[in-house]
Amino acid sequence: MSEQILHLTGMTCDHCAASVKQALLSVAGVSRADVSYAAGTVQVEAASDVPASALLDAVRAKGFGAEVARSASPKTEAKLSVAIIGTGSGAFAAAIRAVEEGAEVTVIEAGIVGGTCVNVGCVPSKILIRAAHVAHLQAKHPFPGLAKHAPVLDRKALVAQQQARVEELRHAKYESILESNPGIKLLRGFARFEDARTLVVRQVDGSEQRRTPDHILIATGRSPQIPDVPGLAGTPFWTSTEALIAEETPTHLIVYGGSVVALELAQAYLRLGSRVTLVARGTLLSKEDPAIGDGLKAALEEEGMRVLTNAAVKSVRFDGKVFELETSIGALSGDRLLIATGRKPNTAGLDLARAGVTMDASGAIVVDDHLRTSVPHIYAVGDCTTAPQFVYVAAAAGTRAAINMTGGDAVLDLSVVPAVVFTDPQVATVGLTEAQANTLGMETDSRTLTLDNVPRALANFDTRGFIKLVADKNTGHLLGAQVLAGEGGEIIQTAALAIRNRMTVADLAGQLFPYLTMVEGLKLCAQTFTKDVKQLSCCAG
Repeated sequence: MSEQILHLTGMTCDHCAASVKQALLSVAGVSRADVSYAAGTVQVEAASDVPASALLDAVRAKGFGAEVARSASPKTEAKLSVAIIGTGSGAFAAAIRAVEEGAEVTVIEAGIVGGTCVNVGCVPSKILIRAAHVAHLQAKHPFPGLAKHAPVLDRKALVAQQQARVEELRHAKYESILESNPGIKLLRGFARFEDARTLVVRQVDGSEQRRTPDHILIATGRSPQIPDVPGLAGTPFWTSTEALIAEETPTHLIVYGGSVVALELAQAYLRLGSRVTLVARGTLLSKEDPAIGDGLKAALEEEGMRVLTNAAVKSVRFDGKVFELETSIGALSGDRLLIATGRKPNTAGLDLARAGVTMDASGAIVVDDHLRTSVPHIYAVGDCTTAPQFVYVAAAAGTRAAINMTGGDAVLDLSVVPAVVFTDPQVATVGLTEAQANTLGMETDSRTLTLDNVPRALANFDTRGFIKLVADKNTGHLLGAQVLAGEGGEIIQTAALAIRNRMTVADLAGQLFPYLTMVEGLKLCAQTFTKDVKQLSCCAG
């Protein structure tokens, strides 16, 4: 097989593009024709003995102009060139796989190599959360035979340890790959599209380079979304980036937000000794089963956090020492303000309109299950797209995009995506909630098991939370799981595998689970569909 790129003229609408595609697919030996009306191009995959003239004649017979732009030999004979904008997990997964498939790869980065996760996201936040958990246990563990004491906090030392591990992982997982893989070249600078084929990279010294690679992958991630609140701009508020590396612990931290980042960091600072007030515009984790938000709110308030839900910040004032907030339910004041109201796609500076790449209303790039954008040779992965914002989704997408850019056919299956919020108790979910399943027209059956029925939770003296399973009422197949529990993140993948393998709740109830593990709660919850687990002995089969 070989690939032909044709430049087209005369198209005036998407119907024209469809007509061109139909004409090309009617040519013997043509297996694929991806037409972009916006870019004025068509990417044709055909048997190597199909002459370019046959393709041109087919297009011209429909009344359109056509010229050969590029003829690419199979990847075993010539190397494809791939440009990747960004250096996060999705970008590196794609770069590594593309090189393995024989491509020449250039990654373009204007900032720190490694993207959000290793630098200002997953890695430092989980270190902070773990340290805060240890501090919490020192002061409030459940064992009367062990002396409790308030932790002696050296925030500067914690940050130094945290950032040392960040640098270590950044080098091991990103920078060292650039050093050891000659097939991946790093180009420093800001990239934008001049047209669908041309990238302009502005370098630090102001000079510009133009690149016309065979394929382009956009993997630019997201950054904090700052709400348009009067008085907020110009104040020294924190985003998650500043909160993770702050060397002081606020006396009173106000957190604006009710989702993952807000909740994780709010609890961490609470456990490190700050007084914390959390202001959420809706309920906590409003996209999840309502019981999740309610249960987590109760747990946070029990620890001493003030949680204000369905509240909006109307204005902010900073007098040099204190933040004064006017909210829909009253005034608040604190010495630090953390804004964690969501993240926006980093697409504004790419000039995607020049390339004809379609975005949604938020600026996220629309991709299909092959990670293709609306322009056939341009792909996108990670948080800058409409896909779920998880680093493991980005990495999986990057690998599959690379396979597709180099002639393969790989689909990103997002039918089963487990997710974890690293609060304590943790929130872990997979599949459909009851409401989501009902919206899809499914008749459901569900059970909720409180953790005072799970032996491991009893042994831990921590029975906060629950496990909920949602099943198809007619078939018994497991549709979803919602977990609020300590170590919930270690439970959820078992539920994900059960859903992936189309297990019924009866199948799950009949499995062998090791005793005195939290994951055994899945088995117990599955058993409640047919039994009263309070009447069972320990580790009942």
